[in-house]
Amino acid sequence: MANDRLRALEEVEKEIALVLQSAGTIVLELSKEKANASLLDRQLNQFQTSINRVESELSSQIRYLTQVATGQPHEGSTYSARKDCQMALNRAEYARVKLGELGRTCEIMLDPQT
Repeated sequence: MANDRLRALEEVEKEIALVLQSAGTIVLELSKEKANASLLDRQLNQFQTSINRVESELSSQIRYLTQVATGQPHEGSTYSARKDCQMALNRAEYARVKLGELGRTCEIMLDPQT
């Protein structure tokens, strides 16, 4: 799963290179006195297609990272379950401490010698 995510990010990196290449070609063509309209159309189409793919894949990666960072359950992770378990243990320990304090307070109040 992690390798798939890394491969996807490598593909995004390649798409970004294509975006930059298309943008450079468009700027170069526009700087000419007589721009080639068909070349501009092809490059613009490639630019837009690549931008859409980059945006889509990055959105997917961000959704995944958001799930991981917020502890929401997601495929292949036990982080959320471990976090829930640790929180339950913390609550149980807190309850134990408070019950001990309450018990000591009750002993003091019920002790006839005080």
